[in-house]
Amino acid sequence: MWFSALEKIIENQHLLNGRIRAHLLRIRGAKIGRKANISSSLQVNKAWLISAGFRFRVESNVYFKLVSNTSELTFEDYVFIGKNVQFDVQEKVSVGSNVLIAPGVFITDHNHGIAATEAINTQACICDKVTIHDDVWIGANATILPGVTLSKGAVVGAGAVVTKDVGAMTIVAGVPAKAIGKRY
Repeated sequence: MWFSALEKIIENQHLLNGRIRAHLLRIRGAKIGRKANISSSLQVNKAWLISAGFRFRVESNVYFKLVSNTSELTFEDYVFIGKNVQFDVQEKVSVGSNVLIAPGVFITDHNHGIAATEAINTQACICDKVTIHDDVWIGANATILPGVTLSKGAVVGAGAVVTKDVGAMTIVAGVPAKAIGKRY
């Protein structure tokens, strides 16, 4: 009995710490909704370019890399981000409500140029926003590339590399990701 009481105290302490970290992000300029719970190991540069809604939850070792001073990273209500997720944002990535992002996911809105006429490291990035609509689940270790829209209710299988838009209620998997079914 005393053990379950101790577990409850520890759980409450973790929640309190997560809420304090959300408040610290607000102090750095982020717009974070109420009841957010953010891990202490979240890495953020340019916090003022981030907005998140109600009950936003971030697990450990997540990185919000905002490349420019005009980057935008937005999350609506009830978004869960698992361990070791990375957002690499040059221009804009937006995430809707009730979205689950499993551990190890990588999401970016830009690629490097690959013209043969000049060295790759001297070429400008090519950007195209990423939009993730409501009620989407992105499986573990998936990659979402520039220009992709995940429509409402989409499911991305673990390890998938998404290079094209995914329709509403569509399940995709593979490299590159292809439709394998529908949610009913």
